[in-house]
Amino acid sequence: MTVTPQRTVRRTVLRTIGGAIAATAVGVAAFGSFSSAAAGSDIQSSLTIIAPAAAGGGWDTVAREMQQAQRANGLSANVQVVNMPGAGGTIALGNLSTLEGEANTMLVGGTGLLAATIQYGSDATLDDVTSLAVVFEEYDVIVVPADSPYETLDDLVEAWRDDPKSIPWTGGGSFDQLVVTDLALAAGIEPTETTYISSDGGGEAVAALLNGTAQAATGGYPDNIDQIESGRLRALAIVAEEPIEGIDIPTAREQGYDITLANWRMLAAPAGLTEDETAGLSGLVEDTLATPEWADAVERYHWTEQVITGDELGAFLVEERARIARLYEEMGQ
Repeated sequence: MTVTPQRTVRRTVLRTIGGAIAATAVGVAAFGSFSSAAAGSDIQSSLTIIAPAAAGGGWDTVAREMQQAQRANGLSANVQVVNMPGAGGTIALGNLSTLEGEANTMLVGGTGLLAATIQYGSDATLDDVTSLAVVFEEYDVIVVPADSPYETLDDLVEAWRDDPKSIPWTGGGSFDQLVVTDLALAAGIEPTETTYISSDGGGEAVAALLNGTAQAATGGYPDNIDQIESGRLRALAIVAEEPIEGIDIPTAREQGYDITLANWRMLAAPAGLTEDETAGLSGLVEDTLATPEWADAVERYHWTEQVITGDELGAFLVEERARIARLYEEMGQ
């Protein structure tokens, strides 16, 4: 299906030159491996999927599940995944932008990558590559420890509003901080007055909650479901436009806080492709999404399929960029 969500928010640019330079060294070293693999063959015989982060993360998971689905169904004879971490994915994006006309390379990206192009002020943006499709959304949950005095989202927000700095928040990545910022704005709280403790991944964020370093957190539902079901964490809200079938957690919107920022995942290819090459890659993505292996991954990771392509995809990315940029501005970054 094809959708065009309506979204709003606020903006800024943070340039982190030192980190970007350090990460560039990693990108240059890895560049040759997928550049040579991509050259000179069609997607049925050879395909490289770039995960712009280290192994084990969300982007890597998407790349490897696509690889498995394509291999199992003979969609491409030789599919390899290349990990290229650095600067929120912008190192990999920058290298992809240099592979103009190379039709058998795809990059996994999403909300976090779009956000990183703004946060780091990267030279390469999604305008410099061929965006193929958004393939699914993953939603954040707002959680507190099971013994927290906050039984509802209203309880938490009321205490947070009374003294914004007294409620330390955490999350597993920059996307989670954007969700906290969005909630602050919806609650009438100045984002720059809040306390946010950045954690390196969902596991560290959960640990910060359980050891008392943080009192509340936002994080991906798949990262938190085990702790919620075990009773160690209490879920106060899920950040989605509508209730999710099979997930018994009320949305923030249902509770009066109109926040719907989703952690969507997408696929992109180099610029300079012919219409036939772009159509071939788009068809490959469509065929991959139709496999039983991909359907199994969607269920296993609690992803919500949300496929956006064509002109709707272009409009969606413009809206999301404006929304995320305004959130960074509200954060004072």
